Amino acid sequence: MANKKHRVPGISVYPRRGKWAYLVSTEPDILTGKRDRIYEGGFETEDDAWDAAIKKRGELDTGRVIKPSGRTVDQFLTEWLAAIRHSVKKSTYANYRTNYDAYVKPMIGHRRLQDISVPALNTFYVHLLESGRIKVDNNTKMYEFWKAHLHRHNGKGPTPTEISAACGTTIHAAKAAVLRYRRGRIPANVGTGLSVKSVKNVHRLLHHALGDAVAWQYIGMNPAEHARLPRERRGSSTRRRPQPWTVEEMAKWLGVAMTDRFAGMWVLAATSGMRRSELAGAERSRLDLDNGTLDIEDTRVVIDGSVEDEDGKSEGSVREISLDPFTVAALRKYLAMLDAERREFGDHYVKDGKLMCWEDGTSLHPDTITSRFNRLVDLAGVRRIRLHDIRHTYSTLALNAGIEPKIVSDRVGHANMNVTFQIYTHRSKGLDRPAAEQIAGLIEAAMQGAQAAEEADEGVI
Repeated sequence: MANKKHRVPGISVYPRRGKWAYLVSTEPDILTGKRDRIYEGGFETEDDAWDAAIKKRGELDTGRVIKPSGRTVDQFLTEWLAAIRHSVKKSTYANYRTNYDAYVKPMIGHRRLQDISVPALNTFYVHLLESGRIKVDNNTKMYEFWKAHLHRHNGKGPTPTEISAACGTTIHAAKAAVLRYRRGRIPANVGTGLSVKSVKNVHRLLHHALGDAVAWQYIGMNPAEHARLPRERRGSSTRRRPQPWTVEEMAKWLGVAMTDRFAGMWVLAATSGMRRSELAGAERSRLDLDNGTLDIEDTRVVIDGSVEDEDGKSEGSVREISLDPFTVAALRKYLAMLDAERREFGDHYVKDGKLMCWEDGTSLHPDTITSRFNRLVDLAGVRRIRLHDIRHTYSTLALNAGIEPKIVSDRVGHANMNVTFQIYTHRSKGLDRPAAEQIAGLIEAAMQGAQAAEEADEGVI
């Protein structure tokens, strides 16, 4: 035993209550300098105690031993959110914080972190999918009230003031709701559960956090690695995306959008597939109309109701795109208007440097882009799609026109071509006919050749 004892510092083996026990001291903590001590007893022989102690010390050296802890999920995630706050984007942090406060903390925040298992997460995700919605659906609430009192005021329905008072919403929300309903924009029933996408967002938070918990040696494995996420069924209402516009629908909408103050922005969106945040965050100094290029780097996003300037969504989103003559002409006209307005305002002009701005130079709010887009869609009388589906339409039209997928991927700012194919394009309808005819022609020709050979053989016989 003496040799073992000398070979393994930090281990003590001694008799206790008729059996043997060991005490293993860990290396000093890197921050406090203190050592932890791990005790275990009940061994029949001294050799057994030594063997177990040496094994335990090896586990400690490789970081596989997790000390029992009463730390709760709430305590850990509070610590974790504070630790990552300055290492992730503000929008990412806000999404993590929102999903934790709304869904994780109320349901499993009180549980011990070390008790969170794969089955526990599986059950949690099913709960979120079926009955996890906690946000009040004020839009549906306002619509039901508006519809029930549609006979008022000569058939125009209740006023925004009446809706606000009855539904407990702000007057601004009620005004916007009335405009939507009168244009036929009726809210969809969201049900009691979260969408699959929302459940996956919660999972993304837990996967990241619990992965760090493993690295911090709070838990031995990440249960989110093996948790089962819900799958959307084909044809489900939550999965179904609006079909992208045809080029004719795009042209009809753009014909109306060209009369808007931000005509240059709408043309740019249609011919580049830029994101809303990129349109709002585009810098005028990065636009070179003489060479027909735009550098896309900064974005403008809404976080917890406030507008924040950020860098691109990903490394691939920082890019330079070429501008066609049609887009360049629209932007020259738009810039001429901005220059005239700047001269009119003089020293009172706000010099934010954003390409998309109001008469006084104030930057455009991202939500304004969405509401303005919806109004133009209604005025154009075309099929209603989301603002983001302009990007969807651009990618689909480009690929269907035969543009190289890598070029399309680069222009829209994706990290790789697979994202472009999977998210922003629909299967072509009818455009696969040349492929169908070419392959069928090969098969038919081979069959005819085989038949001719067989007939020739029969003639020889």
